[in-house]
Amino acid sequence: MNPAAGTALAVLLSLVSAAGYALAAVAQSRLAAASPAAPDGRGALRALLARGQWWWAVGLNAAGALAHVAALHYGPLTLVQPLGALTLVAALPLGAYCARRRVTRTEWRGALWTLGGLVGLVAVTGPTAPGEALSLRESLVVAAATALLIAALASGRLHGRERRGNGPAARGLGHATASGIASGVASALTQTLTAALALDLPGTEPTWWQTALLAVLISGFASGGLLLSQAAYRGGLAAPLAVVNLSNPAAAAVIGVALLGETFRAGAWGWLVAAGASLLAARGVVLLTKGGTPEPAAAAPTAVVAVTAPTAVAAAPTAVPALTATAPQAEVRSMPIPRLPDLTAPETEPTPTPVGG
Repeated sequence: MNPAAGTALAVLLSLVSAAGYALAAVAQSRLAAASPAAPDGRGALRALLARGQWWWAVGLNAAGALAHVAALHYGPLTLVQPLGALTLVAALPLGAYCARRRVTRTEWRGALWTLGGLVGLVAVTGPTAPGEALSLRESLVVAAATALLIAALASGRLHGRERRGNGPAARGLGHATASGIASGVASALTQTLTAALALDLPGTEPTWWQTALLAVLISGFASGGLLLSQAAYRGGLAAPLAVVNLSNPAAAAVIGVALLGETFRAGAWGWLVAAGASLLAARGVVLLTKGGTPEPAAAAPTAVVAVTAPTAVAAAPTAVPALTATAPQAEVRSMPIPRLPDLTAPETEPTPTPVGG
């Protein structure tokens, strides 16, 4: 296959991957909106696994992942990764269509800001040549540290403001961050497992149980990332999806820079571009968080009319008993006044009797 045909096929597969991820995110968001969250969380996983819509979302995620891997086989990473960011742009109109509403201007602006920041991050984070893989010891350390970080994010300890009134939104962003980190670490461990199966792992040659342990860790982080994204969509679709797409390459970049000796492209300029792209993406997430708020405001006037009308009607009955209650009190006070002359009248009648004698 010539390079032009391979590039075209990579672009097509990247678009298919983005569409699969977008459809899966919309399905998960609708499932989260239709399923009430249990206060203690018991039975939530069992109820989730019993829903056919959930397995459709799992299948769509798997199809998106397979299309992404195939796209990487035919095209370079610098082309495939930015096209994967189209998941957010595709999920916005799909989610709005399923919810029977229009995408607001704030949501479009937030999507464009986030897309620009994500493309900037992807453009400077990937290594120009294939990097090394983690050793088994480094893999275990990364897995343990990531598990602690995910537990803190999922429990709400790192976003305590959520308890003071920012409930679903703040908790959803925390779950989305944990989901992206889990998926990024699963990708890094997958690279380590591939190197282990090819007997090209740094350090000593791994045994069968060490390779099996890597496979279990990858399955755990991949499944955890999927379940965490499902929990994140309880606070909406656009903002959690943007955070998932941002935290995934960010986690991979941290592992590459800290443990694999990688660095941003273009040296110091790459660090500046990464910082600017992070600010753009953060601005986009803030806009996406506020994007859906103008719609409920249209229902406010009807709620005011419905509330003020009963109060006006209820004021009239309360005034009538107040007037009728004062009338008997006036009659009771006037009754003893006529009886006083009746009691004194018999005392004046015996006075004419001595005059007749």
